[in-house]
Amino acid sequence: MSKYSVGIDLGTTNSVVSFVDLSQTDGEKAPLEVLEIPQLTSPGSVGDKKQLPSFIYQAHEAELAPGDIVLPWNAQPEAIVGEIARQLGGKSPIRLVASGKSWLSHSGVDRRSALLPLQSPEEVKRVSPLQTAIEYLRHMRDAWNARFPDQPLEQQDLVITVPASFDPAARELTVEAAHAVGLKQAVLLEEPQSALYSWIQQSEGKWREQVKPGDIILVVDVGGGTTDLSLIAVTEDQGNLVLNRVAIGDHILLGGDNMDLALAYVLKAKLQSEGKRLEPWQIQALTHGCRDAKEKLLTSDDTQEAAVVVPSRGSSLISGTLRTSLTRAEVDRTLVEGFFPKVDLTERPLAQARAGLTTLGLPYAKDARITCHLAAFLGRQIGATSELQGFTPKDGARMLHPTALLLNGGVFKATALEQRLLDVLNSWLEADGAPSARLLHGADLDLAVARGAAYYGYVRKGKGVRIKGGTGAAYYVGVESAMPAVPGFEPPIEALCIAPFGMEEGTEADLPPYEFGVVVGEPVHFRFFSSNVRRDDGVGIRLDWWPEGEIEELEAIEITLTAEKHRPGEVVPVHLAARVTEVGTLQLEAVARDGGERWKVEFDVRASGQPAPKEDADAAPEAPILGIEAEPVAEPTAETAQEAASAEEAPAAETEASGESGEEESASDKQKGGKKNFWASFKV
Repeated sequence: MSKYSVGIDLGTTNSVVSFVDLSQTDGEKAPLEVLEIPQLTSPGSVGDKKQLPSFIYQAHEAELAPGDIVLPWNAQPEAIVGEIARQLGGKSPIRLVASGKSWLSHSGVDRRSALLPLQSPEEVKRVSPLQTAIEYLRHMRDAWNARFPDQPLEQQDLVITVPASFDPAARELTVEAAHAVGLKQAVLLEEPQSALYSWIQQSEGKWREQVKPGDIILVVDVGGGTTDLSLIAVTEDQGNLVLNRVAIGDHILLGGDNMDLALAYVLKAKLQSEGKRLEPWQIQALTHGCRDAKEKLLTSDDTQEAAVVVPSRGSSLISGTLRTSLTRAEVDRTLVEGFFPKVDLTERPLAQARAGLTTLGLPYAKDARITCHLAAFLGRQIGATSELQGFTPKDGARMLHPTALLLNGGVFKATALEQRLLDVLNSWLEADGAPSARLLHGADLDLAVARGAAYYGYVRKGKGVRIKGGTGAAYYVGVESAMPAVPGFEPPIEALCIAPFGMEEGTEADLPPYEFGVVVGEPVHFRFFSSNVRRDDGVGIRLDWWPEGEIEELEAIEITLTAEKHRPGEVVPVHLAARVTEVGTLQLEAVARDGGERWKVEFDVRASGQPAPKEDADAAPEAPILGIEAEPVAEPTAETAQEAASAEEAPAAETEASGESGEEESASDKQKGGKKNFWASFKV
């Protein structure tokens, strides 16, 4: 039995470990501690810090001596992470791996490929986004085990936080990173919920004095790489207050990284006005310097100015090292007006046309105005509380009306940002004829997510206060109807709801007994969709049309389902079931109508044809391509196998006649590796 409940905030900029000694808890009182993480603070020097900077530095072979990187538990660590990586990276940014968490959620790249640091010289060793998460978790695991050798982290209850907007694939990768370092007991929690849990925990039961039934809490979490938006409704059940997570926002890649770059451009203009020219690599160094300066200014009320040093390669560029400074006024002005401007509640983020050619990089939000993204979110969520008793949307309302605001993220240490966001929200509420919202205080902006995660581990034992959440979106699978080919038109696609909004972890849902079939023994594509605004769609609902913007297509999954007793390309009749796992990932299961074979489709994202990483104690485990595996539950008899084969002769012939997998298309598919679209693998 575990002694501690541990929470890990695996952050874009900083990672944090918090824990609860379960033997010291009493009801809602659960004293929390934050682990002081030993890490290199300079070559050869180790210090303890509450935050582990989420950076990896790929040092030149002659840059550091062997004794410079010794850790208390490892004389030759596999990666240089933490404070020293951050410091060295400020001087040589081309060797610094940053924003690994943002890359982990980027479906446009192979997140298992060694691609970071991006655009670095060939001599710099690169790592994959998945490996960055593994390295940070490994360091935190070792730091924990060094402090608690008799209570290893592998044996404690563990919660790891992810952005609420992380799709199932990014969640699955996070779980895989934990498994790779032996933390196979880890479960996931959305960061805005974790921040609210921290607020609840710190109140020691007094949170009930700050909210009441009918309240809607808006959680705005601006982290290093993302802006996360969530809505929590307060209801009453038999005299007890109940918290219900009713909505989450889109995956908005907009946060502290963007702010650091904006401040760098402010200082670049200042230096250029002095006649000093900066090269691109120096802009990177300036950005890292602005991040450090920003944090100093936001964490100290007495500091009005912070020095920023930009390295130079010598007099051929600029004589000596460049020095400048960032002022509190510049930070407030740049961040307030650039990221939190006053806008009308009908304002929406700008949709810029994309260029035909672009550099490889993260899909950052095109509009930096967080207030515009918030206006769009609240405008879409007018009906978010319609299913809850006591919540009636106001006639003519143009947005959902929050009554309380909870902020999270280090940027909100700036009082100017906190006040600006509250002022903008209240201006919208006033314009919509609604009462003003109040600010909820009490959360530690840097540590709240990790603290809330540790408290959630305690809540999972049936203690404390639990937020009713489940899946933050409804999930659908694409289905193609069998029909004759029509020139110029693709077969119509329906979206079949397999997991409704709010489906709880550890629950399953059987879909209605539609006549489905899966193609086995040949490569196919599975197409999945999600919606964070459609709350009325239950399991089995089939949509052949939906308003633009209501449903978003996720990354397709390519896989070959094991044929077992069937012919390659055979369409096997199945019924479907969906499950949200205990760790918060989504599975779709197809069970053969005859024979009992099972195929699981999980949101793993191993690219087809990519070599799996070597299996060792600290490496990502070997797994079937895309996480799919055939699990024969009942061995079919010769009679049932023959019946299944006979039953499929006619559908297979009809499919070929319709042109969906006919000779011409099959030849083309074979030339391209035999791929079929997902909507040809689940047939109606």
